[in-house]
Amino acid sequence: MTPLAQFIIDAHGGLSRWQTFNTLSVDLQQGGVLWPLKGQAGVLDRTTVTVGLKAEWASHAPFGEPGRYSRFTPQLVELLTGSDDSEAILVNPRDSFAGHTLETSWTQTQLAYFAGCAMWTYLNLPFLLAWEGVQTEELSPWQEQGQTWRRLRVSFPASIATHSTVQTLYVDEAGLLRRHDYDVEIGGNTPAAHYMDHYTEVQGLKFPTRRRIYPRGPEGQAMTEPLVVSIDLSNFVLA
Repeated sequence: MTPLAQFIIDAHGGLSRWQTFNTLSVDLQQGGVLWPLKGQAGVLDRTTVTVGLKAEWASHAPFGEPGRYSRFTPQLVELLTGSDDSEAILVNPRDSFAGHTLETSWTQTQLAYFAGCAMWTYLNLPFLLAWEGVQTEELSPWQEQGQTWRRLRVSFPASIATHSTVQTLYVDEAGLLRRHDYDVEIGGNTPAAHYMDHYTEVQGLKFPTRRRIYPRGPEGQAMTEPLVVSIDLSNFVLA
């Protein structure tokens, strides 16, 4: 890892502490224009998401209806009932987004893929920087909100399903994540600027509880509208 990557991980509680846990669950409240744009308004407005910390998987429960839940991995997405019966399944889910643009509607299994992939990435950062195959490079500083943020370019291996192969993290002087840029490859490479604040500490680890995602302009500036996605998190449980 680069020194900046190590600094960021240490600022969030340290890799050794993180590695003592296997899962993270958190209550999730979501809004923004993305969900109705994709024909999935209300499905995941209020739910609980659980993610793996040592392997890439995620589950949202409930998923649209009481007793229904999702199971995401990079290779397979399922929607299941409370009795663990499979209602819908999507194999090689990323392939199903070929030709999609920002305006293309999703099926519910595609929603489960995107939501699982996204929340797994968000909740595992910055500790993903220590995963095998992840490469980092410090970029020039960035001025925003009257502050100077250091920037870290992150390149992910093909084995990790995430928004885009190359992403950028912005951190404040304390090493906490403040912004996360990526291009949503499964949505026509739509550029996004994702802001994080209102940190909480849980068992020695620090997490942002408020996330807001906006379009990103060609010069890297975030647009003030529309609000693409809002995410508010509470009740973090590490196990």
